[in-house]
Amino acid sequence: MTEPPIFIGLDLAWSNRNPSGGAVIRGHELVAVTGDLGDDDAILAFVARYLAGDGPAVVAVDAPLRVPNATGSRACDNALSAAWRRFEAGALPANRRLLARAGQVRGELLVAGLARCCRVTEAALVPRHHPGRIVCEVYPHPAQVSLFGLDKTLKYKGRRGRTLEERLAAFRRYHHGLADLAGADPPLLGDIGALLAVDPATLQGKRLKRHEDALDAVTCAYVAAYLWQHGPSHTRVYGDVAGGHILVPVTPAMARRLVNS
Repeated sequence: MTEPPIFIGLDLAWSNRNPSGGAVIRGHELVAVTGDLGDDDAILAFVARYLAGDGPAVVAVDAPLRVPNATGSRACDNALSAAWRRFEAGALPANRRLLARAGQVRGELLVAGLARCCRVTEAALVPRHHPGRIVCEVYPHPAQVSLFGLDKTLKYKGRRGRTLEERLAAFRRYHHGLADLAGADPPLLGDIGALLAVDPATLQGKRLKRHEDALDAVTCAYVAAYLWQHGPSHTRVYGDVAGGHILVPVTPAMARRLVNS
């Protein structure tokens, strides 16, 4: 029997002092989600648990996986920001001065660890129905604009000057967007209901942040599934493996919006 593809999303904290989010889609079914992954070993163990077989897989990570520049921004960050600025979905600058601990970038360590434990290879493109195992960098904000048909990004993250009421409204819109993916191609099915049944208004501090990370991990996992299902024709690629890359899923409607922007 052919094994269903596995799509893993990681909302990777830039430091292992903070928890990360993880989500797993098997075929079309969400089978695991957490906002409480710990250090690098815990993250690799989470991934390895679901990649014990030999089937295809895409691991989509919201964090810089390759950072050659000491300061400033990567070329992929600048290119994505130029394309998505009108949607307020530009990338944060990534450089080694910001990210490196003991001279190493956490995303780069993750890529190396995935290669060792799970035979996963970094790639800046996901071929349609690729039979192998790929890890790629993604970014939830432009993905949400594309997949949910938004005019602007959702403002659910804690920022100076952003009220709790604004964040809660954005969280509700985020929940609705993920729920609507049940009717998308590919559909998002499975255990998503339990996550979306959580009322963010009942959460505070670290609990709200972990819910946020879990939602972002689900988005990353769905992006992995979307890229694998549709391939390069529905992908915008910014950068390359050597200099750092970011992949964004682009629906046909979003492709038209980008052309007209």
